[in-house]
Formats: sequence, C-alpha cells, structure tokens
Amino acid sequence: MNLTSIPALTDNYIWTLTNDAGSCLIVDPGEARPLIEKIEANRWRPVAVLLTHHHQDHTGGVAELLQRYPQLEVYGPQETAAKGAQHIVHEGETVTLLGLPFQVITTPGHTLGHISYYSEPYLFCGDTMFSGGCGRLFEGTAEQMFHSFQKLNQLPADTLVCCAHEYTLSNMNFAAAILPHDPKILARYQEIKDLRAENRTTLPTKLALEREINLFLRTQDADLQKALAINVESAPLWQTFAELRNKKDQF
Repeated sequence: MNLTSIPALTDNYIWTLTNDAGSCLIVDPGEARPLIEKIEANRWRPVAVLLTHHHQDHTGGVAELLQRYPQLEVYGPQETAAKGAQHIVHEGETVTLLGLPFQVITTPGHTLGHISYYSEPYLFCGDTMFSGGCGRLFEGTAEQMFHSFQKLNQLPADTLVCCAHEYTLSNMNFAAAILPHDPKILARYQEIKDLRAENRTTLPTKLALEREINLFLRTQDADLQKALAINVESAPLWQTFAELRNKKDQF
C-alpha cells in the first residue's frame, strides 16, 4: 500500500491509501479540488471514502467527489449521514476496503460521534490524536477524550498515526513549555522546527514516539503531574488530562 498525505484548506491533510493497481481509499476529504488533481495526475481509481466526524473541514469535498466519481462508497459515523455517508459504521465493526480490514473505534471528545479507523499499521484518527497533542473538546468532555486516548494507546507501538492537521509545531512548543527539561520533548521540538522551516510534513508519526513526547499520553507521568500541580492521590488520571487540555486552550 502507498500512503499519501494531501495538503488541503489551511492546515488539513487528506489521507489516501492506494494499491499497486491504482485503487484509492480517501480519508476525510475537506475539499475536493487538490484531491481530484492528485487522483487525475496519478490515474488512481477512487473506491471509497472514510469519514471520522462531521466537521466541514473533513467532509466539505464529499459532494463534489460523489458527483465526479458516483461509484464511491462513503463510510462514517451517524453524525456524518447529512454529509454524504451512505454506510453508517459503529464501534467494533470492521470495514474491508482494498483488501484491508479497517476496525472502527469510537473516539468521542472532539465531537460526540467521532470515530477512528485502524488497519495495521495505519490509524486514521481525524481530530482525536495529533502528534504531540489532542483535538479540542467542541462537543465531548475531557474524560471522554481521555478514554479515547486510552483506547488508541492499546494499539501496537509501530502504528502509523495519520492525524488530520499539521499542528505538530504548536503542540511541541506547548509540550516544551510544560516540561522544559524533558530531553525527548526538546529533541522532538527541534526536529519539528527544522522540518517546518523547510515546509515539510511532520506526519505520519508512530505511536511509540507519541508515547514519549505527547503529554496527553503521559497522564501518569510524575513530572507532568507536578508541573500541573495535580494532587494524584485524590484526582483521577482524566483530570490530569483535563487540566492539560485547559492549559493548551489558553496557551
């Protein structure tokens, strides 16, 4: 399989998977034009679309894609039904596309109905997990997002985390501000600054790396709890997550 990220809108990525025959799977097409240009240039044959949630910057290109490629099958959670999803999928279901089984994982927090798709080694997690960060809580709660992160953290260490936005530089800037003496965070921050200085993508990332540098996966970390002034004896781990998200919102 060939994995490609296509820049769209301001800082979105539309992800595609293509096989050697040119059949193409599309994830979260926020707009159609750059995707169609890529498809036509490579003579791909679009087969299906996977939607993670209902926000326009993830679904805005669906209608035009269906008009141009009427054979497309569109999968998504219930909240994407009005955005063009023909096949509504739920937790625990498996969708087989391009010969790959995609496990549907409910990951509420950013939106209430947000889902992610996993087919080893690929994780398409929309606006749930970002490299070095997590999605804003527009509809769900910090506790919900914490549990969504715990579910994704059960996946194998070599999982390729295919996030939907180029937010890594901002996230690592925040992480370095919270834990300014953490060597792994500082090293990753410098690496990301170098990549972005050359306008290069920072994605996909690996789950093994995120476990080291993503503070939202490190809620058990004593240094992080100390930095956030969390009383770990009386507070559940999701409250560490909540305080971290609150600080990021104000950063």
